[in-house]
Amino acid sequence: MITSLLIANRGEIARRIARTASAMGIRTVGVYASADRHAPFVGEVDRAVPIGSYLDGPGIVAAARAAGADAVHPGYGFLSERAEFARAVIDAGLTWVGPPPDAIAAMGDKLAAKKLMADAGVPVLPLLEASGELPYPVLVKAAGGGGGKGMRIVASPVELADALAGARREALGAFGDGTVFVEPYITSARHIEIQILADRQGRVVPCFERECSIQRRHQKIIEESPSVAVDEDLRSRMSDAAVAAARAVGYESAGTVEFVLEPGGDFWFLEVNTRLQVEHPVTEAITGVDLVREQLLVGSGLPLSLPPSGPVRRGHAVEARLYAEDPEAGFLPSNGTLVDWRPAADPAVRWDSGVEQGSVIGSEFDPMLAKVIAHAPTREEAAGRLALALERAVIRGVRTNRDYLVAVLRSPGFLSGATTTDFVERSGVAPARTVAEEEQAVAAVAVALARRAQARGRASVLRSLPGGWRNSVMPPEGWSFTGPAGPGRLEYRSRRDGGFDVTVGSVQLDVREGPADGRSVRFESADGAHRLDVLLAGDRAWAQGPAGDVELLIEPRFPQQAAEVAEGALLAPMPGKVISVEVAPGDPVEAGQLLMIVEAMKMEHRVTAPEAGTVTEVRAAPGDQVQGGDLLVVVEATSL
Repeated sequence: MITSLLIANRGEIARRIARTASAMGIRTVGVYASADRHAPFVGEVDRAVPIGSYLDGPGIVAAARAAGADAVHPGYGFLSERAEFARAVIDAGLTWVGPPPDAIAAMGDKLAAKKLMADAGVPVLPLLEASGELPYPVLVKAAGGGGGKGMRIVASPVELADALAGARREALGAFGDGTVFVEPYITSARHIEIQILADRQGRVVPCFERECSIQRRHQKIIEESPSVAVDEDLRSRMSDAAVAAARAVGYESAGTVEFVLEPGGDFWFLEVNTRLQVEHPVTEAITGVDLVREQLLVGSGLPLSLPPSGPVRRGHAVEARLYAEDPEAGFLPSNGTLVDWRPAADPAVRWDSGVEQGSVIGSEFDPMLAKVIAHAPTREEAAGRLALALERAVIRGVRTNRDYLVAVLRSPGFLSGATTTDFVERSGVAPARTVAEEEQAVAAVAVALARRAQARGRASVLRSLPGGWRNSVMPPEGWSFTGPAGPGRLEYRSRRDGGFDVTVGSVQLDVREGPADGRSVRFESADGAHRLDVLLAGDRAWAQGPAGDVELLIEPRFPQQAAEVAEGALLAPMPGKVISVEVAPGDPVEAGQLLMIVEAMKMEHRVTAPEAGTVTEVRAAPGDQVQGGDLLVVVEATSL
């Protein structure tokens, strides 16, 4: 039996594995890169060992032996699907908590896997010759990895060469293998995966399906089980295919067999994920099975603990991936410090997160902050519970996709079950929440009251005197700000009855302040009572009400000198590494022409010319690390 487990991962999955291991009486050893030395998981394991990189297999094996661990769990990502790492763990005399290395190798090469699955009777899509006549749209995919890396949808012949080059470059950077292949791209399809568990005694158990069709850039953002598109007959056929796939490679431990489901009901093999999936809590919620516990049992040579008839499905579960990204900037990763992090206590949902208040979100790793999972008797209840929990959570300091997730979960398209892989493009769900002037005005009032309370707390004399008190009629006081509904100015005049006459832009309010409760600000106006959670942080302020959070940037009282930005300047949209520069000073460019590629978190961002002109400056070279807002290129527009 495993007694000490090294977790070769970070963040939320390291915390999640440690939680189950501890419950089983297993000591935990964590490893951490320098950027993670203050991360929550480092302080929660029994022992933590510094390493240079989560991709340093020999260093991780050495750390396990030095710490006295007798087993290694890889989590997901990083080295979890590297057969050579699994072999190194086993060769070191340690227990590998995962499938056999040969099974990982067989499924790691998607080209070889397709042939193996076809031989096992599992339906597979045909391979296409990139040099021949193609039935567009087609999909370019990396042969040696997954997670949306090295993948491009190609709609026409003119896009193919660029897509192949980009996919090869991205695959090489993410997986160390630039091999790609082309297959048909099925439109209006669904992404359905079957969770399997297998032990060394030869038992393979399917644990129902998950639907992961709602994706952006081939990255899953919402997953659920069961799928509204899968009936009992289809579920049985897909489960049988998943079991056949597992048996074909002698599978052990937890794994996922992924399929694409056509509108007509035909399904095709995509890949086998030879590891725990990010969305595994969805299956745990509907079955009550702890998948990590089953992995540890199998790793110890024990049989699965599931009953002979397999798991029983109860209710519906939905998971949303909460990312640090800016929806209004094309969902680019967002860096910064989480100045406030308070998951909602009600409604009760599962928060699997790797962060806490004060965590620094950088560009070194995936920007996922948390997985949030709701379970309820019906799909509608689960979606509503998840949306409300996200809406009530307090998350400040970095931009997130929270409002977008809430909007998706409440959209007619999602609630009707029309969750095909093109959902994001066709649903019409806005990337960011629209804040009306009235909502911004209420938020500004709450911030003003919080600032007054803060000022009263700092007063050294006459502390009992209400803020804003004067012994004569004075002009209104106020301050200016910029918010999601645009710039504004709040002006107020204190009345002798204790109330305030407030004007915020075109909105006028008769405000009566209520009792303060920590950061909760209460007041009344003609439209009813308001209660908002307010945080003041220098020139930034947040006020969260029932519709969501409103961030205000408070303008200084006196003018500030602004940095000069050259006309035609193109700035780095995010911190990252410059991997390609396509132009030089003096080059003529056309509108939309590629100028530079910046990579962050294994995602490429293409910097293109906004209009025709001439390149006058290039401020970055391949290999340079840039920060968000750094000047990259200057293009002087062609004069008419």
